[in-house]
Amino acid sequence: MSHSPQRKEKDCLNCGTIVQGHYCQHCGQENIEPKETFWHMVTHFFYDITHFDGSFFVTLKDLLFKPGFLTKEYMKGRRKTYLHPVRMYVFTSAVFFLVFYSLFSAKDIDDTLSDTPGFTDAMLKSKEEALANAKTKEDSVKVNEAFALVGLNNTQKTKIKDTIRVKTKGYDGEGVNFSFGNDVNDYTSVQQYDSIQKTLPEEKKDNWFERMLTRRSVAINVKYKGDQSKIGLTLWDKFMHSFPYLLFVSLPLYALFLKLLYTRRKRFFYADHGVFLIHLYVFTFIFLLLYFFIDKIKDFTEWRWLGIIQGILMLTGMVYTIRAMKFFYEQGWGKTILKFIIFNILCLVAVLILFLGFLLLSFYQV
Repeated sequence: MSHSPQRKEKDCLNCGTIVQGHYCQHCGQENIEPKETFWHMVTHFFYDITHFDGSFFVTLKDLLFKPGFLTKEYMKGRRKTYLHPVRMYVFTSAVFFLVFYSLFSAKDIDDTLSDTPGFTDAMLKSKEEALANAKTKEDSVKVNEAFALVGLNNTQKTKIKDTIRVKTKGYDGEGVNFSFGNDVNDYTSVQQYDSIQKTLPEEKKDNWFERMLTRRSVAINVKYKGDQSKIGLTLWDKFMHSFPYLLFVSLPLYALFLKLLYTRRKRFFYADHGVFLIHLYVFTFIFLLLYFFIDKIKDFTEWRWLGIIQGILMLTGMVYTIRAMKFFYEQGWGKTILKFIIFNILCLVAVLILFLGFLLLSFYQV
């Protein structure tokens, strides 16, 4: 309720209905003076912030320490005390992805990848020079042992060379191979690829899926002039920014899994499973933020024992989910744990399919 003075006129400014009380019975708008002083705006702002904080922290406390409780309260109609599930999901997911994208950016990955080949080449060159200067077999053994200490033995040498090998066809030796199938550096344009395909015998032509991927690969390779690093970074950036949509799509799918697992529990509707998952997602966002925070401290301080705390957090998340399922669906531990395992297997399969789908979508947005 606003602290602004009430209007003497009884016609609603929003819909024109004659108001019989403080609020319009037709549209719900409060019948107050439309012109507000600056002080009214300030007090209204702080009232909304205080009200939100109160609801948020009460909801947060019960969410973290009473698994499944909030969903049960929502189903019972006790909703005034707590923040609405959708509103809380939007708020926490916004905070989560803001932190996530600041911690895991494509630029950081680029810096890591760009540093590695140079270091590797220098190490390989040093090893080759040392082996060339070795006078005896024993000297060669010692050189190999020394470089093995820094993780560069003969097997790794071959593996690294294979990993960083770049094809140099086209673009004055600077082009790279980026495709899911054919060598796209063989083509300077999509039109050239199409023309070559038309000249091939029917049995040697690419199928529709290969054509689709190759045509897109050629277009990307031409667009970025064969810069594999830039292509990879752009693809990764597009894919990362699809995560919110991926989670949004996964929620109704996971709710369907719960509906199937608890199909005999007739009192639970599809929407009930959705609310349960929203609360579970919010809990996961909060725990992952805590996990990332500890991970950054571990990287900064090199306190490896913090990895134990991270492991405990992951275990806590699993136990929390089982307890939430048991409390909300009111079944025994045996059935709950079994359904938890089945649910996670279904979710794993679904998320792999979703990841592949969104990766392909990102591939077409590069």
